Amino acid sequence: MEQKKNSIGSIISVDITVDNPEDLKTFYQEVIGWEAEGLQMKDESGAYEDYVMKDPQGNWIGGICHNRGVNKGIPPQWIVYINVADIGQSIEKCQKLGGEVIKTSKNRDGSLQYAMIKDPRGAVLAITKETDE
Repeated sequence: MEQKKNSIGSIISVDITVDNPEDLKTFYQEVIGWEAEGLQMKDESGAYEDYVMKDPQGNWIGGICHNRGVNKGIPPQWIVYINVADIGQSIEKCQKLGGEVIKTSKNRDGSLQYAMIKDPRGAVLAITKETDE
């Protein structure tokens, strides 16, 4: 049975946040063969471009992002984003079970966009909610 990308528990994306994503984008293009597509972003300092990385067939693999805006303060390591049914409930369970919330990000409407968490052994990942819509 084929698993949908957005089923609960599935990996939605892998992203990395760094100070100079332009150089890193080129690195992964040359070493892995990924293609980069610009993604317009904006913060209090103005507009900038992050990168959506795609395989040679055009499938979205993940992102290479600036360490600013909603990504400010994210550690410079590949972060796996996993789909959950309810971000708020997952945050509560994370903390109850000995994990730690590193960062949360909200959508413009105030709802949770994602939460970066650390499991009880120290591994970092992100949880988010993606729908079939």
